[in-house]
Amino acid sequence: MRFRLKAFGLHLLGSAAVLTLVLGSLFLGWYRWPGWYLTGVMTVSGVLAGVDLTLGPLLTFVIANPGKPRRELARDIGVIVAAQLVALCYGAGTLWIGRPLYYTFNADRLEVVRAFELVAPDTPAGQATVPALAPHWWSLPRWVWVPNPDDPKLMDEIVAAAAAGGADIIDMPRFYRPWAEGLPTLRQTLVPPDKLRALSGEQRKHVAKRMAELGLPLDPPSTMNMTGRGEPLVAVFDPRTMQMKALLYSQ
Repeated sequence: MRFRLKAFGLHLLGSAAVLTLVLGSLFLGWYRWPGWYLTGVMTVSGVLAGVDLTLGPLLTFVIANPGKPRRELARDIGVIVAAQLVALCYGAGTLWIGRPLYYTFNADRLEVVRAFELVAPDTPAGQATVPALAPHWWSLPRWVWVPNPDDPKLMDEIVAAAAAGGADIIDMPRFYRPWAEGLPTLRQTLVPPDKLRALSGEQRKHVAKRMAELGLPLDPPSTMNMTGRGEPLVAVFDPRTMQMKALLYSQ
């Protein structure tokens, strides 16, 4: 039993170290709050952790027989480690292509844009008008303003394409503008918590209660929905400075 426990412990320690390195890099770089919440990434991370920290070491515990020839034992553990690495690469790849690259303000909402949602960079819509806002593989999440185009025909085409399952305007770097340029428009779009769209009456009450607990005034209007996967968050701004004061759960 001592031999099995030692093999289990070593395997668990190695698996934890590798998983911490991979997930830590992704979460510290791209999935920092509110990225992990808005992308719903915790499910994938949980499955990945379950496979690497539970299944792999447990299988090693089962096959780690001190009477087994060392070459055969090494082969068996090698097979388990190989399976773990395949699962880790698949999970890490999924997290990589789904990483948040932009937090956008368009119309009356804030929304996350993930890497795989961006239109192809070799298309006109995928080429950033502002070079500093162009996406790169190393780009960390950035806040951008995405104003609707002045051309009504172009806007109708984008809306129609999005309704048919195509890319929305927030997925097109062509329309990205610096965040600071959109603050005057954002200020005019803020609403009090009881006017937030896409929230139920109970959720609005919950947001108002949390704002009161945090000492955030309900007047003048200072809130806006921030959407992604699952229930939206509520962004609270200081209407004077337009600094974000809090991101609150809506329930």
